[in-house]
Amino acid sequence: MNLRKPARLVTFFLFSLLLGGCRRHDFPQYPPNYREYAYVTNGGSNTVTVLDVVNLRLDREVAVGVNPVAVAASPVRKEVYVVNSGAAGAAGSVSVINAENNSVAATIQVHRNPVSIALDSSGDRAYVANAGSNTISVLDLKARREIAAIGAGEEPVQALPAPDGKTVVVPNRRGHSVSLVDPAARGVRSFFEGCPGASDAVVLPDSSKAFVACSGGHQVMAIALARPDAHPAQPDRLEALMDVGRAPVHLALKPDGGEVFVSNAQSNSVSEVRTGTDDVSGASLMGEQPVYGLVSSDNALLYVANLSSQYVTVYSIDDGKRIDSTHVGDGPSAMAFSSAGHLLFVVDARSGDVAVVRTATRSLFTMLPAGRGPNAIAIKAFRVP
Repeated sequence: MNLRKPARLVTFFLFSLLLGGCRRHDFPQYPPNYREYAYVTNGGSNTVTVLDVVNLRLDREVAVGVNPVAVAASPVRKEVYVVNSGAAGAAGSVSVINAENNSVAATIQVHRNPVSIALDSSGDRAYVANAGSNTISVLDLKARREIAAIGAGEEPVQALPAPDGKTVVVPNRRGHSVSLVDPAARGVRSFFEGCPGASDAVVLPDSSKAFVACSGGHQVMAIALARPDAHPAQPDRLEALMDVGRAPVHLALKPDGGEVFVSNAQSNSVSEVRTGTDDVSGASLMGEQPVYGLVSSDNALLYVANLSSQYVTVYSIDDGKRIDSTHVGDGPSAMAFSSAGHLLFVVDARSGDVAVVRTATRSLFTMLPAGRGPNAIAIKAFRVP
């Protein structure tokens, strides 16, 4: 009687069961009609890399416009919007990708050198910052057309709508200023100077306050947003200029709105700002040139991409300290979580790939290819009929 074969079968069965249990624990079990994709803009190849998040593989490359630099996913439609910055001196555009078949369904013309896009909470309006024409394009996403162009300051680099839809916050990098746009009136409501190299903004979940990184210096500007329904009514006002590290280039807001984490690119650190009191509680060394931060949905961990390295560092918010680092590709510059939060996708600008990190173990799971000069990422999940 051959006892070795049954033994091998038992061993194989136990190993398969263990592996299967591990995968069920670490990875969601998707229904057959579930789809999830990561969209990565490749500025050097005029394409978008589409990654299949369910099967963790390359789905396809989609040709878009010249120099894609930003991407956003619709919260209500099976669409993804890609900002094409365009050739020097020429107008740019927004490519609309149909996520069901991952093809370009439409192109919306905007103005010179668009660099960012943000959607309002309804998913019906998008705001595009046209850095080369000092304007904000307002897009009707249902009709797929521009419906307004609002003048801003010099070189607007972001146009971020507040959750309540009553304000759009616009950092003007070359103008060293911040414009507050009234979307209903389609005009600038307030204007604040004194923010050198204004580069990135966040708005609290209750739409009460905006924070803007002044990347040309070492401060973050806090602006209390207007409350016309208050008694008495409160106008927009500058609340504080907070000292952080050198070259604060990115702000990461906790989902609960309690803290903002500032990536200080030239100080190799992250500063923690308490949003209720505008206090800076300190700075922690992260890695070489931190440029992007992302907070987990449970408000527990901050992941930081360090551009001049091959590492993403991890900061425990409750403990107030760096606790880990994960080796990724060369030049991590942008990140996004999968919808379930079990994976972190890291765009590596210099090596031209995407690192996939398991958040349960904070370890590298695999590497997926991208195009030349990848620079931004968005995730879109949906179900097909």
